[in-house]
Amino acid sequence: MVNLNSGGILGAIVFARHADRIESFSSPTTYATFNTFITPLGTHDAFQSGTYLRAQYLSPHSPTFISGISTDIVNIHEVLVRADSSGDGTVFQQSVTAVVQGLFPPTKEYRITLADGSSVQGALGGFQYVPIESVEMDQDVSLNGLLSCPNFDQHVADLEKSELFLAKGREALPFLQKLHPFVGGRPIDFSFMFNMWDFVDVQMQHNSTYLRHVPRGYVNQARVLADFHDGYAFSDPKPDGIGNIGTRVMLPSIFSSLARIANASDPLKLAVNGISYKPFISLFNLTEAIVENPEVRGIENYNSLASLELRAGPVEPMVNLRFKNGTAGIFKPLKMFGKDSVPLSEFVARLSPVAINSTADWCKACGQTTLRGCASVAL
Repeated sequence: MVNLNSGGILGAIVFARHADRIESFSSPTTYATFNTFITPLGTHDAFQSGTYLRAQYLSPHSPTFISGISTDIVNIHEVLVRADSSGDGTVFQQSVTAVVQGLFPPTKEYRITLADGSSVQGALGGFQYVPIESVEMDQDVSLNGLLSCPNFDQHVADLEKSELFLAKGREALPFLQKLHPFVGGRPIDFSFMFNMWDFVDVQMQHNSTYLRHVPRGYVNQARVLADFHDGYAFSDPKPDGIGNIGTRVMLPSIFSSLARIANASDPLKLAVNGISYKPFISLFNLTEAIVENPEVRGIENYNSLASLELRAGPVEPMVNLRFKNGTAGIFKPLKMFGKDSVPLSEFVARLSPVAINSTADWCKACGQTTLRGCASVAL
């Protein structure tokens, strides 16, 4: 039974980039990362994201209130929370935990009356324990299709050799030579652009000596170059291209959650996914959001949120996309396929042909035969 109730929205699927963390050094060819950890600032900002989402979706006074959702005490059947556990997985887990704490904060209403008439409040002032599924890279590709994907690595390598990138590298070289003393000994090759920018950005946030000495404007110049590099690396001009695999692996869970939200007999109303910035890039590419809003192409700020909202429509539910770029941002609508909202059936029809539906599909698309479960599947 399709849910066509009017008022508010039917539900939402939220993608949350992790918040502030210590520096992450990524391989320029495989994008494998060293383990990093969220900072106290990161937990503070991620909690604020949860508070923001609460105001958007759990406040009856909000125009985007999710109709029928439990607002004070979480109903765990209405909420699905998942976090990528590959690469910087600790950061994703910690960050989404803080988001959920803001979304469903401690409440004095979380209590129970016992048989003897006494009342006991939940621990930590009524803290609410919301289950978070850890999506392990060796068991599930659905939140990170990039790691250990040889064909994606080749995609990046081919970009690095393209005239587009070689020309941009030559153009950037004078600036990179000036930047060299401020990148901690990292190579100033354009292929390391994310690592150089990330080092500068993290140091400017957490190292007061560095902040006093780095020239003004360097972090912004480095960010523009990193946006250029990663905007191409994590997308593809062909919808079924390997550069879009960061979102292609997420599509089946997106379709499933939207179908569940649309089904009035299913309790699911809100899905939250803790991910890196990389799938955001291909999401905006595949939905053609970058056509109307080219400013969203590139690296999203810490603590960014993207939300696919399902609304009641005259014939069938409608899907719309909103994006919040970082802690200080607010949700802004993005057009998908040139439209403010898209019928659910059209959304699925446009994107299902490029979905990676199983580990076996991922292994085939990536040309992987041994890692991430590929040794046990028949290609």
